[in-house]
Amino acid sequence: MTQQLLSPVTLGDLELPNRVAHAPMTRTRAEADGTPTALMAEYYSQRASAGLLIAEATAVSDNSISWQNMPGAFKPQHVEGWKLTTDAVHGKGGKIFLQIWHPGRATHSLLNNGQHPVAPSPIPITGDQIHTPEGKKDYETPNEITTDEIKRIVADFKQAALYAEQANFDGVEIHGANGYLIDQFLQTVTNQRSDSYGGSIENRYRFLDEVVNAVLEVYPANRVGVRLAPNGVYNDMGSPEFREQFLYAGKQLDRYGLAYLHVMDGLAFGFHEKGDPLELSEFRKVFGGTLMGNCGYTKEAAEARIVEGNADLIAFGIPFISTPDLVERFAQNLPLNPELGQEHWYGDGAAKGYTDQPTAQEAGIS
Repeated sequence: MTQQLLSPVTLGDLELPNRVAHAPMTRTRAEADGTPTALMAEYYSQRASAGLLIAEATAVSDNSISWQNMPGAFKPQHVEGWKLTTDAVHGKGGKIFLQIWHPGRATHSLLNNGQHPVAPSPIPITGDQIHTPEGKKDYETPNEITTDEIKRIVADFKQAALYAEQANFDGVEIHGANGYLIDQFLQTVTNQRSDSYGGSIENRYRFLDEVVNAVLEVYPANRVGVRLAPNGVYNDMGSPEFREQFLYAGKQLDRYGLAYLHVMDGLAFGFHEKGDPLELSEFRKVFGGTLMGNCGYTKEAAEARIVEGNADLIAFGIPFISTPDLVERFAQNLPLNPELGQEHWYGDGAAKGYTDQPTAQEAGIS
């Protein structure tokens, strides 16, 4: 039974019909200039029965592109493109937040009009490559970001939030996870600065705090979420003091009355093994607001987290790719569609593997 997972929940001043969230997932279906498309609107509207949809990572500037055909929120035409999605989702009674981000070192100058990647410290991602217009390339060693550049990027986050508001998103999620710029500031594996943005737990948190405060100049706190990944190894992450750093971040974020804290507590993305994994129950002790879990959850595991009181919502990623009516199938205890392989996740504008996945009714499942 999934009584609690499918029960209503209040998110700030929003009433959600269930506790199932659609996790933000990069799907590369935008135009070449980052303008969201009608196909993206169709995808999100197909999944509008989720309690909350979180749209994919969206660039805050023209030097924060990490994939070809990823969407942006830094041009007026991006607003018009995103309105197709928000109109479609709202037309079905859904609620949708936009995830805004900067990848930091997890990009390449070939994706950003020759602009070199920046990061807290000049430490490159190793052991992996990035897809560029000229094929797969090694990651570049990033330039150490200056304090003036930090101020500009904080302003970029605020502008992206303004564009999200103009596009009628119900709120925004600040992406502080998965080895992207905010995460790079939080962790010593990527932050070896000696100025006010490095050295101590408090200093490493400073950049995230500045971004949050900038976004709060646009949206009220109860329409802003933050995503963290304390256990993740993606993009070469994982630092010895991860427990102290992320619990400190959770405690500080609790002061703002945010819509939610979105924690990738599951280990399906890999675990850095720098200590025992940080669990939602530990965040519950420092963050008194709405807590969302994510990463590798089954319906049963999600229900258990909510029943035990350690989560208020659970975000599902991969299951939502192949099964647009995930909530309805949970409710009716129906099997999900077969999971699609990664070759379908990124599609350069293609509907195949994106909007062509059948509902239970269309597949004849009962």
